[in-house]
Amino acid sequence: MGADEGIPYGRRLTELARELGEGTALVAATADGAEREYGWATLERRANQVAHRLARAGVGEGDLVALGLPSTPEHVVTVFAAWKLGAVVLPLRPELPGWERDRLLALATPRLLVGDWPDEPAGALTLADVLGTTGEDDTPPPGDPVPPYARLIATSGSTGTPKIIVAPSPGRYVPTSTVIDPGQSVLAVCPLYHTNGFASCFPTLLAGDPVVLVEKFDAARVVDLIERHRVSAAIMVPTMLQRIARLDGVRERDFSSLQRVVYGAAVLPEWVTRTWLELVPPERFMFTYGGSEGLGIVACTGVEWLTHPGTTGRGADCDIAIRDEAGRDLPPGEVGEIWLRLRSGEVEPFRYVGAETPAPLDGGWRSFGDMGRLDDEGFLYIADRRQDMIVTGGVNVFPAEIETALSEHPEVADVAVIGVPDPEWQRAVHAVVQPRDPASPPSVESLRAWCKERLSGPKVPKGFEFVDELPRTSAGKLNRSRLAADRAAVASG
Repeated sequence: MGADEGIPYGRRLTELARELGEGTALVAATADGAEREYGWATLERRANQVAHRLARAGVGEGDLVALGLPSTPEHVVTVFAAWKLGAVVLPLRPELPGWERDRLLALATPRLLVGDWPDEPAGALTLADVLGTTGEDDTPPPGDPVPPYARLIATSGSTGTPKIIVAPSPGRYVPTSTVIDPGQSVLAVCPLYHTNGFASCFPTLLAGDPVVLVEKFDAARVVDLIERHRVSAAIMVPTMLQRIARLDGVRERDFSSLQRVVYGAAVLPEWVTRTWLELVPPERFMFTYGGSEGLGIVACTGVEWLTHPGTTGRGADCDIAIRDEAGRDLPPGEVGEIWLRLRSGEVEPFRYVGAETPAPLDGGWRSFGDMGRLDDEGFLYIADRRQDMIVTGGVNVFPAEIETALSEHPEVADVAVIGVPDPEWQRAVHAVVQPRDPASPPSVESLRAWCKERLSGPKVPKGFEFVDELPRTSAGKLNRSRLAADRAAVASG
C-alpha cells in the first residue's frame, strides 16, 4: 500500500459528521455515574474548536501534543483536534507524579502539554481551557495535513526507565476488515493512554462506529453498560476480566450482544478464563500476545484454548521461537525467552526514544524479554517477564504462576508476588494480598495450605502480607519491582 493512500484522520471525522449527522458517535460513562452522548456533528464541531485553540498555542503539522487527560470526551476531541492540524499525540497517564511525567516530557519535548496536574508545567493547557473553547471557530482548520505518526507511546515498564515508543502509524484512515460488524457499539474500558484503550476507541470512531467510553473501571457498571448499550466488543486486561468474573450473579447477566472479547497483557488465571467461556461462546473470546512495538501478534480463540488450556495462541503474523540465554532454540515444553519474527518483514521498524532500540537478530527475530514455552503444535504458553522472575534457593520461580493460584482463593480480591531479600534463600517468595473483606482477611495458614495443595515447595510464599488495595494503575498494571524495592528498604532499615 502506498504511503499516500487513505484519508487524513482530521478529514475523516469531517466526512463522518457530514454523512452521519447527530447519530450517536460517543457515549461517555463518566466517573460520577452519569452518561453524556455526542453525535458525529458535535464531535466534529468540538474538535474543530479545540484545533483552533491548539493552533493559537503554536501547534502545527508534525508537532507533538502530550495529553494528560482522563478518558472523557475532552480527551477524544483533543486527539482529533491535534490530528486536524497534522500533529502527533502522546497520551500520558493523568495521575503521573510530576517527577515521572517530567522525565517523559524531557524525552518527548512536546510542542504543547494538555492536562491537569497540581504542579502544572508552564504553558500547558488545562481541562478548563479545553472546555472553554465553545466560542472558537467551529469550521475545519485550513489545509489537509497528515500526522507523520498517529501517536507515540510512553512507557517505563518494570525497570522504571522512561522511554517513548515510535511505531509506524501514519495518520491516514484506510478501511480494513475487523472482527466487529459495522454499526455496533465498542466498549472502550481501558484508559485512553493505554494501548488497549486507544485501540478500542479511535479506530472504531474512524470506521464510523460508536464507542461507549468508560472513564473509570467499575466491574458492576461495566456489565450494566454492556447490557444497556448492547455492546458488541471490548478489549480488557486480566484484572478487569477477573473482577467481572467475581461479581455475584454474573452468570445471570446478559452478555449475548458481545461478538468479541479480546484479552491481552499478563497471564490470565485459568478459573477466570473458564468463567468467561461460560459468559460468552468460546469462539467469541480471543487471547492475544503482542506489544506496542509491533513485533508480531500471537492469538487464538476460546475454542482452541479449551483444547490447549493456558495457551495464548499461535503466531498470527509471526513465527515464534523459544531460546535459552545463549540464543539456542529450546525444544517444546522447555521455558525460555520468547522471540518473534514477522513473516512479512519490517517495512518501517519501531524505535525507542530514551533507550537503545534493539537490533533484530539473525533475520528479524525480536523479543520483549518475556518467558514462555511452546507445545508440540506450536501453541505458546506465557510464563512471566524475565525481570519479574524470582531466583530463590537457586530455583527460578515465576510470580504469575503463584498469583494465578492465589487468585482462585475465594477470599482473595487481588494479589502480587515479589521476591524479598532473605539470608537463607537469597530471595524469598512474598505474597502481597488484597482480601475481598479487608476487615476479615483469610489467615496466613489457610493461604499457605492453599498454595501447598497447588504449587511445589519453592513456589509456596515464605511470607504473606495484607493490604487494603494494591497500587495498580487504571490500566491494571502493577510495578512489582517497586513493591519489592519498598519492602527491601524497610527490611534493611
